[in-house]
Amino acid sequence: MPLKAVLFDMDGVIVDTEPLHRKAYFQMFEDVGIEVSEELYDSFTGNSTKKVCETLISKFNLIQSIEELSIIKRKYFKHFFDHDKDFDLIPGVLNLIKNYHQNGVKLVLASSASMNTINWVFQKFELEPYFISKISGADLRESKPHPEIFIKAAEMAKEKKENCIVIEDSTNGILAAHAAEIFCVAYKSEHSIGQNYEKANLVISDFSEIEFEKITSL
Repeated sequence: MPLKAVLFDMDGVIVDTEPLHRKAYFQMFEDVGIEVSEELYDSFTGNSTKKVCETLISKFNLIQSIEELSIIKRKYFKHFFDHDKDFDLIPGVLNLIKNYHQNGVKLVLASSASMNTINWVFQKFELEPYFISKISGADLRESKPHPEIFIKAAEMAKEKKENCIVIEDSTNGILAAHAAEIFCVAYKSEHSIGQNYEKANLVISDFSEIEFEKITSL
């Protein structure tokens, strides 16, 4: 495979912000007086905050706007982001990023997270030098599993889709990559509960499995 660009998801691939999002969302649910089941919460995986808030407003007839709910959630998230001692990069991902970068591969961040969150992560872990571009699903018209985010990310890399790969961990993200017709690597970790990898081209549990030398020999 002639690898020219890698389109990285962020949550569950570069960092695991899920525990922080979970705490922030459940604080927000408490603030607005709703009870969200585990099943409903699990269905939000891979969706932007905007999309989640839309769903909540519709399902629970909330009086708050999308923006008001987002502000409450964002406030709690930033608190946990800054103060949670367990929050770190996913093991092995920094080595993989450096490996691609050293081999001249273009890296684009394509995440459903808000650009605020993306920038916080990049700042905290000093990732800026490795990536040529970042795209937030929150700024797009469609959410994953729609392919829009990965089609745009490949365009940003100025590379043909067949010379790109996507690294994802969620069902919605894998479906989005598949629909965009881009080779998809699914990262399966201890945190990937209930995700479906059927549409992935390759499933891994360690980032060393897809270092430049190995992935280009596929």
